[in-house]
Amino acid sequence: MVSTRSLRLASCELAFWVVSVFSFTIGGVSQVSAQAAPPATASAQASSNRAQPEPINFDDHEGWTQIFDGKTLNGWDGPPDVWHVEDGAIVGESSAEHPSGTTNIIWHGGEPANFRLRMEMKLEGAGANGGVQYRSRIVPLNSRPIPADATPEVKQRMEQSQALALKRGKWNMSGYQMDFDFGNRYTGQLYEQSTPRGIVAWRGQVVATEPGKKPTLLSTLGTSDDLKAFIKPGEWNQVEIIADGNTLVHIINGHVMSVLVDTDSQFSAAKGLIALEIEGGGTLKISHRNIWLKPLP
Repeated sequence: MVSTRSLRLASCELAFWVVSVFSFTIGGVSQVSAQAAPPATASAQASSNRAQPEPINFDDHEGWTQIFDGKTLNGWDGPPDVWHVEDGAIVGESSAEHPSGTTNIIWHGGEPANFRLRMEMKLEGAGANGGVQYRSRIVPLNSRPIPADATPEVKQRMEQSQALALKRGKWNMSGYQMDFDFGNRYTGQLYEQSTPRGIVAWRGQVVATEPGKKPTLLSTLGTSDDLKAFIKPGEWNQVEIIADGNTLVHIINGHVMSVLVDTDSQFSAAKGLIALEIEGGGTLKISHRNIWLKPLP
């Protein structure tokens, strides 16, 4: 039987006894139960209880729903001067002449609760900073006041930024985000957009939260630099998010980047919107393709 204590959400090998395994989540902790199978021959037992799982197959779509058709933005809503479809991908672009600011394109096909979400992402441009919002919501803007002692240059820059944010206000979001930046300083971490918590689980961390307490490190998955080596700058990367109860898992190119068990009722979200984010300075481009969603029980 696999005990919860020995279960580690990293790239480790799981040995299964001859059981019918089912899992369920209570208060963010995954419980695993087993029901004894009928007696089998010794040779059958030997071959079945040491079998390796099937290999990673990112193209296995059985039970999944494609939520982007690869041709149109049907079902998606974002500022049209930022987002478009190009070569089978949802693409966001920004430049000094036409800045995107921080904004999103939102999928309006529902508010999933427990699910697996897969896509491929590619970032181009040194300033590119994006991410995937999930279990998120649209919230009013919370503009920062301009300091009274701001220089004319700073004041002008902040006024321009606020005007752009106001223009993008209907797509302003708060909630869980799988972060992704071109420099891969933050890629894979769990960031909470527009809340006081900010970065909750850094790359390489398994973190738990409880009401009224600071987040607690439970385990490490490797160093941030070790995991960074699996991310491909300027190329397509396979991304998966698993949201199951209070447990949230971020995976890139088959490697677990961060895990959060979020039982802080002040901030945790049981369901919400899915969206793609863009921000950053300079000329940049963020592309997303092969977007698939699979509901979990």
